Parts: sequence; C-alpha cells; structure tokens
Amino acid sequence: MGRKIESLVDEGFRVSLVETAFFDGAFEIPHIDGPKDFVIPTGMVPFSIRERSKEQKDFVCFYEHDLNFREILTNTEDYVDDLKRFPGIITPDCSLYIDAPLCVQIAGIYLNRAVGYYLSKQGIYTIPNIRWGDERTYTTELFDEKLAFQGVDRHSIVSVGTYGQIRSAESKRYFREGLISMLDELEPEVVLVYGSMPDIIFGGLQNRTRFVQYDDWTTRMKKN
Repeated sequence: MGRKIESLVDEGFRVSLVETAFFDGAFEIPHIDGPKDFVIPTGMVPFSIRERSKEQKDFVCFYEHDLNFREILTNTEDYVDDLKRFPGIITPDCSLYIDAPLCVQIAGIYLNRAVGYYLSKQGIYTIPNIRWGDERTYTTELFDEKLAFQGVDRHSIVSVGTYGQIRSAESKRYFREGLISMLDELEPEVVLVYGSMPDIIFGGLQNRTRFVQYDDWTTRMKKN
C-alpha cells in the first residue's frame, strides 16, 4: 500500500488512475470501454453499506452522499480486492450541482470516469453511471460536445440514479432534459435506474431503450 492520499488535490485529481487511458473530447475525459456482455445486476447496494449485501450478490453503487464514498476517490487502489467480492460496480455518482461552477461539474464527470476506468482495468465489471448538471453539460449550446456523456461507449449499458435527485420541479425538468439528451447521444441498449421512475420524467421514453428499475436500499429493505 502506497502513501495514503488525504484529498484529491494531493495527487492532482488522481491522474495516476488514468495513465494508460484514452481520452474523449476537448476536456479529455477518460474513456471506459463498455463490457462485451451485458450483465444486469440482481440488485444494488450503496458503497458505505456494502457489507449488508447478502452474500455480496449486489452490484456496488454510489448513489448516496459524496462523503460516504470519498475514500474510493482518494484511495481507489486500496479497494480493488474488496470490490472484487461483488459481481460489479456502478461508477461513482459525484454530485454535479446545477448551481456549481462549470469547472466543478466537469471535475465530477472526470472523477466518475477516472475511477471507473481504473477499476475496470483491474478486472472489475464496470457500468458507467451517467450524471449531468445544468444545460451546459448535456447540450451543445456552449461546446461542440455534450460533456456529461464523454468517456462512455454508445449502444452499451449505463446507469442513472433518481434517488434524492428529483425532489423539486426544477430538478425534475433538468433530469428529464438530460435523460432525453443522453438517450439521443449514447443510444444505450440498457439503462439501469436506481430509484423511482415517475411518469413526469420517464413518460414517453420507455420505447427508447430497455429500462431496468431498482428500489433504493431503504425502500428495498422495507419491502423485505
């Protein structure tokens, strides 16, 4: 185990993770190769409570507060063997606040892909989590590319999380607009959805791809 990294700035936002990566677009987002075969998770468990997964049969996801998974960003290498106990992972869901500066939103996209790229290269089955911020990340109104979708294969399998992200009318609008833009850009074969799928967001889109819905962990445990 090497020197413990205390924060992202200790090592220039984890550039060591992507030394062998290919990069997409003007902002050089690390590219995660899509899996050859699609594996549909039987369930998802948040990283911070992954030990609650029965016999480690769930995919590990990061649909929780950023503080709960900051260690996977700063010390990714230390968790490779631990995560190999599970069938696969969804890449980190770094918050992209719509009121945050664009450079901060781009940094979140970069970290999502950088960690995902590294873990995939260690032999862990990796499904990219797609997260967007404001319109500048999922349209071409400012740049020639849709930043939120860089670094991901088209016609593949991706994941999105609605849990905790669609509480206000504004957030619902942003989510639906970004989702439609993602479907247009990536044309995914499968879209996993962690959380509810309200019609106000997903209505009229069911024929665009294969959606697979997962209850958030709390709801899942209540049902059980």
